[in-house]
Amino acid sequence: MAAFEPQPGDERLTTAMLSDALDECGLRAQVLEHRLIPVVAGSRAFGRAATARFVPSSDDNADDPYGAAIDFISSLQRGELAVLATGESNASAFWGELFSAAAIGAGVVGAVTDGNLRDTGKIAGLGFPAFARSHRPIDYRRRMELVGTRETVTIGGVRIADGDLVLADDDGIVVVPHEREVEVLSAARLRAVAESTVLGELLAGESLRAVWNRHRVL
Repeated sequence: MAAFEPQPGDERLTTAMLSDALDECGLRAQVLEHRLIPVVAGSRAFGRAATARFVPSSDDNADDPYGAAIDFISSLQRGELAVLATGESNASAFWGELFSAAAIGAGVVGAVTDGNLRDTGKIAGLGFPAFARSHRPIDYRRRMELVGTRETVTIGGVRIADGDLVLADDDGIVVVPHEREVEVLSAARLRAVAESTVLGELLAGESLRAVWNRHRVL
């Protein structure tokens, strides 16, 4: 699948704008049910999902205990966003400083997980956008196992296929199915332009009613 190439102005897109655009396109269940917390407030990540799935397991390969994770992270490409599905596990952390460093080196735009992160201060120091259910310092070895990559997973009630577009910010996480991304992004970009106009008019003293009647955007 082709890498996602943001257009000029896409940095203005927010999860709220994308959610509204999805509603407009008839896709009304594409926002994760629970907000995943960014390590650093104000973080934003927008890219193609690269999915991985963890399950509980006490098995261990003493010679290569992190082999599956190493292979997954080594497969990540520029513009991708790592999506780690854990079934909302609190058994361990699933991503930390060194995984983040490797991801940065590959041009990965961020990571989201419904599990935990660790090394959060160090992730913040790297400037890597990471979003998670919570934080916990425990290693996943002999507690959880990575059993699938590049497959469809479910996080927060939303199905996420490998290659879907994912936008994460302070408000939450929104998923755009790959097969509808042209339509949805077109609507979101139009909305971003309209909202900028509306904002300017409101700050200049126009009434909310007048602005709504003129633009039909709130």
